[in-house]
Amino acid sequence: MALNKASITGVHGYAPEYRLTNEELEKMVETSDEWISSRTGIKERRILKEPGKATSDMAVEAIKGLLKKTNTRPEEIELTICGTVTPDTTFPDTANTINQKIGATNAWGFDLSAACSGFLFALSTGARFIESGRYKKVLVVGADMMSSIVNYEDRTTCILFGDGAGAVMLEPSKDETGVQDEILKGDGVGRQYLILKAGGSLHPTSAETVANKEHYVFQDGRPVFKAAVKGMTNTVQEVMKRNNLTADDVTWLVPHQANRRILSAVADSLGFPMEKVMVNIHKYGNTTAATIPLCLWEWEEKLKKGDNLILTAFGGGFTWGATYLTWSYDGSKMPK
Repeated sequence: MALNKASITGVHGYAPEYRLTNEELEKMVETSDEWISSRTGIKERRILKEPGKATSDMAVEAIKGLLKKTNTRPEEIELTICGTVTPDTTFPDTANTINQKIGATNAWGFDLSAACSGFLFALSTGARFIESGRYKKVLVVGADMMSSIVNYEDRTTCILFGDGAGAVMLEPSKDETGVQDEILKGDGVGRQYLILKAGGSLHPTSAETVANKEHYVFQDGRPVFKAAVKGMTNTVQEVMKRNNLTADDVTWLVPHQANRRILSAVADSLGFPMEKVMVNIHKYGNTTAATIPLCLWEWEEKLKKGDNLILTAFGGGFTWGATYLTWSYDGSKMPK
């Protein structure tokens, strides 16, 4: 029996109102707009400033827009998967908090932690639930409040990260559109290069870990840069090869927004002109699991039914991969 294909039938995003510009960062750490722009491509990033708000609240805002444009009632949602490394709490999980806040009374959910590959991994997981035939409406969310784990005295990391959320609706395809294939990887060999050192069972929270600032993101940029370019390039090439795709067959490359130089290097290695690469890092910075759905949201009006998209990401661990999907609707016809 043939499996159902899982189609994205809607996408929506949310970014907090507050803009942390490069000029403002110049007053916080020793850096400059020219230095940040030339090395990362980032001009500003959004920061969630409202007291008492967290990752789930950004996800809820994205989902509200998604439910409205897809004419979906919260009670129709059966499963919510949230890719995040900044959950509201270690437990209960953020996905079920989201369900409670949106009124998804018939759904269950769970969080998926794969750093910047979180949305890609969550999309693959959600697709399997649709393909099984057991579920008809699955929410896949990528959301991170990176400002909660960034040290704004560390100029190597505070310039990179922002807050945001994006969500897609997965439903059984009525034709041959939808998720076609993916190649996902995770080897663990790079965990020392991109890590939150304390707060887990290996190094539980203590006065010492707090004093040593081990609850903030640590990144060694050089090995991460090299591994990201190699990992994303190789998996995109592999998924294209086994699906007989050339660069001309792919309408859009949708990469994780980590660094403009990484995006350019990957596109160049693959032979994709930048006109076919979704890039919004200048506006949002690196929002970790939220970058890919935020791109899809911003480009939704340009997406047409039948467009071939390759999504690719790279995250701490290391985790990385590429997903090939065929877009299922004309975005220009979607209600705003």
